[in-house]
Amino acid sequence: MFFAALLGRKLILPSPDFDYSYERVLNITHIADCLGIADIVISFDSFLHDHDGHLHVNKFLCYMHDCYIDKEHEEKLKHLGVSWDKKVEVWPHDPDYPSHPHAAEIVEKFASDDEIIGVGDLFYADVESDWVNQVGGPLQHKCRSLIQPHSYIISTAERFIQTYLGKNFVALHFRRYGFLTFCNENSEKGHECHFYPIPQAAECILRTASATSARVIYLSTDAQGSETGLLQTLLYKDGMRISLVQRPDHDGGEKWDSPLARHGLLNDKEVIAMLDKTICSMSSTFIGSPGSTFSVDILRMRNEWGTSSSCDQYLCGGEKPDFVAGVS
Repeated sequence: MFFAALLGRKLILPSPDFDYSYERVLNITHIADCLGIADIVISFDSFLHDHDGHLHVNKFLCYMHDCYIDKEHEEKLKHLGVSWDKKVEVWPHDPDYPSHPHAAEIVEKFASDDEIIGVGDLFYADVESDWVNQVGGPLQHKCRSLIQPHSYIISTAERFIQTYLGKNFVALHFRRYGFLTFCNENSEKGHECHFYPIPQAAECILRTASATSARVIYLSTDAQGSETGLLQTLLYKDGMRISLVQRPDHDGGEKWDSPLARHGLLNDKEVIAMLDKTICSMSSTFIGSPGSTFSVDILRMRNEWGTSSSCDQYLCGGEKPDFVAGVS
């Protein structure tokens, strides 16, 4: 979206048959209203329909080498009615692409009079990060926050909080899956490791919770039940248990998730991930997992929404794990 704005272009969302239907998680109408331009973000199907079922990309200007599109995805694009003449390397003498290009460089390198251009994958793009990450984002608009979860995700999050958590709760993003191996390999290389044994993690959580009056912690995690069960047994404050609350599976007798159920989205993993982010963003205090982009997104959302707290922090605040296994 930032690249499209810098280049004065409309953004065509990818086809869900190629990538994902981002209209499910983002409030596209809100973006258009904030910018005051009705069709500034266009769905792939709408744009394809307006072009008689064929979309020709006049130029593929690759930010990353070969636009980071493999043969399988090229074939998917062609099958969807997308064609192009050739891909052009924007940084021919720097195949690894510059680490921190300036906005002026993007405008210079990607400017074109062609109707449609492509830029390929931008996941690793780091352009004017301070500008992009400022509160409200880098674009001029009339709203407090330009990028919002879809309204039915926000409604579901609010209903969940009303049902289970109340106004004053701590949210914890507790990333576990894959982090054990990643942490140990990093430790072997002399880098930081943030996979904490459950007892140490519990002590860190209690320190943060003790600075609040919250009695419940919303737990967003991929940890197994054996880990979360042990964590719960260790969370006592002033002789009282602090309850861990996780989203229950869908039950037709409960109504908090009906906005998602009505749209058939209860099994959409991306929607559920955005729901987790939204609940965490509405908490009175947030504890994130160091090294997780999921936690970074939540902290950014809290900053945008004005819900951030002086108690917000990463788990264990930079401590080293008290035990790290060797790499086998």
